[in-house]
Amino acid sequence: MLWQPSLPERYTLADPEDLAREIADRRHRLGDRLVILGHHYQTDEVIRHADITGDSLKLSQRAAEVCRQRPVEFIIFCGVHFMAETADMLTPEQVSVSLPDLSAGCSMADMAQFDDCVAAWDMIHAELDRQGFSGRVIPITYVNSSASIKAFVGAHGGACCTSSNADHVFQWAMAGGKGDPSEEIKILFLPDQHLGRNTAAKFGLDTETQTALFDPRLAETGDPMGGLTPETLNRAKVILWAGHCSVHKLFRPEHVRAARAMSESEPDKQPWRVIVHPECSKEVVDLADESGSTGMILDRISGSEPGSRWVVGTEHNLVRRLSREAAGRGVEVRILSDCQCLCTTMYRIDQPHLLWSLDMLCGLSPSGRDRSPEIPNRIQVPEATRREALLALDRMLSLSAPASS
Repeated sequence: MLWQPSLPERYTLADPEDLAREIADRRHRLGDRLVILGHHYQTDEVIRHADITGDSLKLSQRAAEVCRQRPVEFIIFCGVHFMAETADMLTPEQVSVSLPDLSAGCSMADMAQFDDCVAAWDMIHAELDRQGFSGRVIPITYVNSSASIKAFVGAHGGACCTSSNADHVFQWAMAGGKGDPSEEIKILFLPDQHLGRNTAAKFGLDTETQTALFDPRLAETGDPMGGLTPETLNRAKVILWAGHCSVHKLFRPEHVRAARAMSESEPDKQPWRVIVHPECSKEVVDLADESGSTGMILDRISGSEPGSRWVVGTEHNLVRRLSREAAGRGVEVRILSDCQCLCTTMYRIDQPHLLWSLDMLCGLSPSGRDRSPEIPNRIQVPEATRREALLALDRMLSLSAPASS
């Protein structure tokens, strides 16, 4: 996680509505030169200032489209670090991408570090070579990963995926990817073990015998194979990286069973349908009625009939906003767990940091005096990393229509 200096009290102690008015003023000053992107997991107070809302990849793609349509100079990404990296890679070089708070990282993305990935790759190949394996290992990375991991995957013939097209990318990889389709293939899937396991199951693999878990923390503490054994590695079609989403891991099978009990206690009403994100554990996904990406969840509920009732296993701010919107159509929506299932790193982006970022772009000091404009917290991916990361992104996009994560 990067370090963000504390903001002056002029921002942190300001009234929220005063902050909102000043943000509107700065947006007006910057006009078409500025685009503010707001991820679905942001709070309402941030979302109301966004020009475009959506999931991580969709936001970067939409920003790239807008940059082709008008003279955009600045993008402020109200999301987390890996999302801003993707926006920087997909938009023109002259457009700057800023993250209002540098400490807004992603715990899942941080669980897959480049050096650990290189060491695991070398270990896996050394062991497979010892066993006489003559096939290939194709890496796949969830788009919720750092630019350096995307670049590693791109350089080694792999692809990115989103939660809505992971099965297409799996199929591509198991069919040989860009290489010989007759070779035996193993997939290294990172950084989210749950999306990888759920996708492997969807693809028809037995996750008990045909997937194996590599844990970089075990490798760092003396286990050279990170929890794998020669036997489990030999059997595995998919090697999963031991990463997870800190939000979606909070949903448990007992929460799904509690939703079923609610339905049974109200036989005169439509039953609650449980829909969850595939970043949830396989145990939760297997018990749910449906699972899918954020975009799929939004589409499913927005198209549901009045009187339908949904229990949703995904981030708190998104579910609360979805519940409010659905209520106007006579549709009930509640979150799967009553615990605070919110993305705490995303929560670091707030109105004070957004206004501070805009003041920097406008050349305004905390006291309101003019000064030289500056680009705050610019996120720039080095060219070599960008080039190889785009290989992984482009391979994914060639397999299916752009999709949400």
